[in-house]
Amino acid sequence: MKKEHQSFILNNTAATAITSQEIIQELWSGYGKIIRVRLQGSDRDSVVVKLVQLPNRSDHPRGWNSDFGHQRKVKSYQVEMAWYQRYAKNSKARLPQCLAIETEGDDLLLLLEDLNAAGYNLRKRSLGWDEIRECLQWLAQFHASYISQSPRGLWPQGTYWHLETRPEELGALSDSKLREAAPHIDQKLRNCQFKTFVHGDAKVANFCFSDNGQVAGLDFQYVGGGCGMKDVAYFVGSCLSEKDCGRMESKILDTYFAYLQEALPEENEALELEWRALYRVAWADFHRFLKGWSPGHWKINSYSERVTQEVINAL
Repeated sequence: MKKEHQSFILNNTAATAITSQEIIQELWSGYGKIIRVRLQGSDRDSVVVKLVQLPNRSDHPRGWNSDFGHQRKVKSYQVEMAWYQRYAKNSKARLPQCLAIETEGDDLLLLLEDLNAAGYNLRKRSLGWDEIRECLQWLAQFHASYISQSPRGLWPQGTYWHLETRPEELGALSDSKLREAAPHIDQKLRNCQFKTFVHGDAKVANFCFSDNGQVAGLDFQYVGGGCGMKDVAYFVGSCLSEKDCGRMESKILDTYFAYLQEALPEENEALELEWRALYRVAWADFHRFLKGWSPGHWKINSYSERVTQEVINAL
């Protein structure tokens, strides 16, 4: 880590020294790294630094190398900075506190609370129902925090698979019916009456769990405006089998909306009615991206195909 980066950390934590640095993970396509930094002389034993170092060219693991894709990634980090500066403090859902932000040349630094130190030290690849329920509550609380707010400085349409930001994947989509329907699916989601901020990448890997079952969320590069069903559908697809996605659909929606109504200032039946009808539309929207981006992906299954076909038929 550069001396300037170390000084930034020390100055914003009142630490006397950095005792160790541990790379938690590399950022997608070589755009930097996330580092746990252990401190001496501070009231915090450790912090997490998201260090974004913008490359001259992208080295995408699936071969999507283009200036368009590069600019999308650059904007995603700018969005995350704006999120922490303007909106994060208003979230009812637990997320890391942002301690400081700095831009230095092509480097962007986010200094964040270490959720491990706060007790959210568990990461999971598969979830049982109790854990799914906690994540649905997190999403409901998150969405309830930003109903009808304008996503100034964020993505106008949240999620990393939003159609407007994915022309290459749409062009690669071999399913002609889905390709033709894609703008109409997108329009149904865009035109919903009730909007909030969506997390935009609410997969299992972006949730941290505590020993007592509580949940915190991470990674706000694709937060922006939209229908909350985008997050719910995407989350469910990240943690349930094809069979369970169908079998548990009603239970999942009932649970989410019970938590949402509880978190809203007052009950909103019209919102629930509209969003319930858009759950499968949101599922079809992500399926469109996935089939163009990675046609052999494990998430492409008969449930997704069936749901998407039903959505297309209903357009």
